[in-house]
Amino acid sequence: MPTLAEFNALPDAVAVLLPVCASTTWAEAVAAGRPYADLDALLAAADAAPVDLADALAGHPRIGDRVHGGSSAKEQAGMATASDAVRAAMAEGNAEYERRFGHVYLVCASGRSADDLLAVLRERLQNSAEEEAARTRRELTAINRLRLTGLIVQDR
Repeated sequence: MPTLAEFNALPDAVAVLLPVCASTTWAEAVAAGRPYADLDALLAAADAAPVDLADALAGHPRIGDRVHGGSSAKEQAGMATASDAVRAAMAEGNAEYERRFGHVYLVCASGRSADDLLAVLRERLQNSAEEEAARTRRELTAINRLRLTGLIVQDR
């Protein structure tokens, strides 16, 4: 994990940013904005950067899929102890969500229990396409912020 100064000096920051968000458009825009004076400036630029939503979503496994290693595994830790019934309901809800909205159910899962993630999924299935598009973008922004904050070492 680099410090902010090291991140600012990276020859290929895009490669470091793609695990945060799989949108090349986003990673290139964030990398091009360097140098950043502080983490808040980096997060603000990340929030404002254009994102190819299809690419970004392709980088996220379904909530409830068994994920080994990486950010998604840590973020979905609440699913690790889910009952078989909750796992089955999540799989069914994921399929319904994808049929309805055309992409994976994206939620900032960090610190949330399996029951909470399932409840949020069921709630979001009631959204209109427009409401859900806006919610998906907000969730992606939250995930990107969480991952960027974890990427940059604050103190050494």
